[in-house]
Amino acid sequence: MNSVKLIGNVGSDLNLLTFENGKKASFSLATTESYKNKQNEDVKNTTWHNVVAWGKIADVCNDLISKGKRVQIEGKLNYRNYVNKENKTVYITEIIAYKVSEEQ
Repeated sequence: MNSVKLIGNVGSDLNLLTFENGKKASFSLATTESYKNKQNEDVKNTTWHNVVAWGKIADVCNDLISKGKRVQIEGKLNYRNYVNKENKTVYITEIIAYKVSEEQ
């Protein structure tokens, strides 16, 4: 099963595109983990995620997403790649969201 659930802060304003057959929303999400190292020091590790939503979920994102807001995302991991103008392969990892809600 390919399933992911993330809670984090929106890192960028929503990018909403409208096509003939629907909508696509995309934004970045930062998640942070905290732990103590061997020296008993607090350490924070932030990871950035690319989130994409289609159709009705894109509409939900349009109403909900703004930079800095804390949200919960449920979706699946998606991996893709393409060859750029310099003939280099670019690898992309993203979360395809199927549920987006405000985290209280």
